[in-house]
Parts: sequence; C-alpha cells; structure tokens
Amino acid sequence: MSERQNEDRLRVAVIVGSTRVGRFGPTVAEWFVARARRRAELEIDLIDLAEVALPQTLTDQDEPPPAPVAALAPRLAGADAFVVVTPEYNRSFPAPLKSAVDWFYREWQAKPVAFVSYGNDSGGLFAAAQLRQVFGEVHAVAVHAGVTLPRSWEQFAADGGWPRAGTEYDAAATTTLDQLTWWARALRDARAGHPYPC
Repeated sequence: MSERQNEDRLRVAVIVGSTRVGRFGPTVAEWFVARARRRAELEIDLIDLAEVALPQTLTDQDEPPPAPVAALAPRLAGADAFVVVTPEYNRSFPAPLKSAVDWFYREWQAKPVAFVSYGNDSGGLFAAAQLRQVFGEVHAVAVHAGVTLPRSWEQFAADGGWPRAGTEYDAAATTTLDQLTWWARALRDARAGHPYPC
C-alpha cells in the first residue's frame, strides 16, 4: 500500500461495550472486526472497555482526567468513525458504556457511529435506540444501518464457530460498513474544510 493510500484510510474504533463476566461481546466484536479488516480502506482499532477500565465516577471539568481516560482520548480523537458493540440489559445498554460516552465530548463530534447489538428476541434494538439518542447529544451522527443479533447464542456452528453459515449477519455487516464508510469520508472531509461549530 502506498503512503497516499495509507493516509486515505479511514480509522474506525470498534468499542466493546460490555464488561460483564462471561460476556458475549468479544465474540461478536471479533466477528465484526474480521469483516471490517477485509476492507483495504479501513484501519481498525478494537477498544475493549473491560480492558480500558474507565472510572465510573466522573471528575469535575477543571480536574485532570484519570490515567485511563487520558490514555483512551487520543484513540477516540484519532478515529474517523465508531462502531459500538453492545448487549441489551433490561431494555437498555450497559452502564460502563454510558460512562465511556460521558467521559469524552469533542472526540465524538461530527463523526459517524454504527451499532452492532445483541440480546434476546429484540436483538438489542432497545439498547441501540437509546444509544442513538445519547450519541446525538454529543454531536455524533448515527448511521441508519446496523447489525441486530437476536438470540445470537443460538447461532453457533457444530464446530463451535460463530455465527453458523446461512445467517443474515454478514449482509447486515456489509450494509453497515458501506454506510459507515460513506459517512466517515464525508464528515472527515467536512471537518478538514470547516471546523465543526460547538
């Protein structure tokens, strides 16, 4: 890949939103990341909130950020787009994911975000719907397409692979990545020419 092509690549941060013991999120995230990495125009940064370990208590604005927050900030600021992988707990999304959104502000602005949600029969639709409102408040742009995985734990293949062949997940991931890439490029160009007013 040439230097110019490398510069044109879009940086996508894929965020694993669950920190629960025994969580299914890493399995879903690894599947999605594998598909995203097939695209030469994308550079993927996988961010696992369980490993990042952001504090749950936010500091005052005039206080220096805690070390985990300061370490994550440049990764989010350097991203052109985000994909949030979230479970649905009690018709909503996990508290650590809300804290992760709240710790930052400018890092999210004028960038697209897509959602890969999983859960029981709803497939995480309630969690994704609430996240659209939350990210809108920090001036991110939620793309229309998303991946919804109802009863995802039932999609294991006989050999233990996930998901099994024949699911519609791949088609949903393709459409989501298509829309995310379009918005990421458009908004990156817009930010370069006209700083986002906040």
